[in-house]
Amino acid sequence: MITINDVAAHAGVSTATVSRVLNGKSTVDQQLADRVLVAAKELGYRRNGLARNLRRQSTAVLALIISDVENPFFTAIARGVEDIAQEAGYSVVLCNSDDNADKEARYVDVAVSEQVAGVIVSPTTAEPNFAPLRDAGVPIVAVDRPVPGPPTDTVLVDSRLGARQATEHLLGQGYTTVACLTGPRGVPTADDRAAGHRDALRAAGLRAPAALTKRAEYRASGARSATVELFRGRTRPDAVLVANNAMAIGTLQALRELGLRPGSDVGVVTFDEAPWTTLIDPPLTVVAQPAYDIGSHAVRMMLDRIAEPDRDVRTTTLHTALVERASSVR
Repeated sequence: MITINDVAAHAGVSTATVSRVLNGKSTVDQQLADRVLVAAKELGYRRNGLARNLRRQSTAVLALIISDVENPFFTAIARGVEDIAQEAGYSVVLCNSDDNADKEARYVDVAVSEQVAGVIVSPTTAEPNFAPLRDAGVPIVAVDRPVPGPPTDTVLVDSRLGARQATEHLLGQGYTTVACLTGPRGVPTADDRAAGHRDALRAAGLRAPAALTKRAEYRASGARSATVELFRGRTRPDAVLVANNAMAIGTLQALRELGLRPGSDVGVVTFDEAPWTTLIDPPLTVVAQPAYDIGSHAVRMMLDRIAEPDRDVRTTTLHTALVERASSVR
């Protein structure tokens, strides 16, 4: 697709000049304007109405970059962001990175070029590069996972404590070999949940062998394979803590294939509430995260940062709630 950068290069002018000409501004020298129009015609450039509208409203647009739009946890965050942003007169552009650093980088470039007022982001599993945003003076608020590098306003959830409480709950129900299925190494939420699981085992005077912790992508397919490995291993668990609801789907598939029933053969607790967790048999015990509140807090932080760019950086940590249901209660 031909962009204004292509038109600018073909005409030998700046992108700002191309933008002014195509938007009908009269402040451009007629000779330059003619060159731009000829270049646009020769290249077959077509104006993007959506992008043009975003540029005209650039001071009232926020970009939200999340890792998985299909995950109800991130959907609820997005709703919290949009509701509060709308109240403040801002529109929200939703970007799905799929935990892909290259895709995230492209969205960062778009946010800079479109001059958004701010970016709210759940960083990818790889080392993210937000230098273009900082160089352009675009405010950043991180959600769910902190941003490496210079301090940034952040909204987190105490995943470690939530995982510890979930593991303690399983131990309290009489399960003795509690496994943990978590996300990739190096992802703060995944590492925190594994650490909380270990905390509970050690506090109970139990060993925390490496074989009881499995890692996979935060998706159903990886969790299914990891669950099969767990239950076919030498140290067979009688309960499992799962790090998010997408993984929980894969875990439940694997348990059914293995002929194991949650709540009777094996105890199951997963992070994140989802509409389906109460509809299955047995209903699923969850570590509920305040996803909507994460989004609403993030927007309020962003609005404060926009109004007062030099204010102190803040981190807000919210708490989970264990919702006990039949999948873990004996």
